[in-house]
Amino acid sequence: MNAKQTLTTLCSAVALSLATSTGALASSGATNKVFISGPLILLFLGICALVVVIQCIPAIIMLYGLIKGAVSEKEDAAANDRYN
Repeated sequence: MNAKQTLTTLCSAVALSLATSTGALASSGATNKVFISGPLILLFLGICALVVVIQCIPAIIMLYGLIKGAVSEKEDAAANDRYN
């Protein structure tokens, strides 16, 4: 077989495979059910969001201190260079 015929056969096989494919056998068809979350689930998700927000506060404070320290070192170095 030459390369062109091999490529044509391969493309035909892929196209035929994609055209005849169906849904997965493991799908139960229960995708149309509506799952209603109760208030306890919403309370749990709210507490999880609160934990994430509270953990961001120290990170923001540390980032502020890091930036402030980096800027003050540059200012101190510039001040020392002027007087020396």
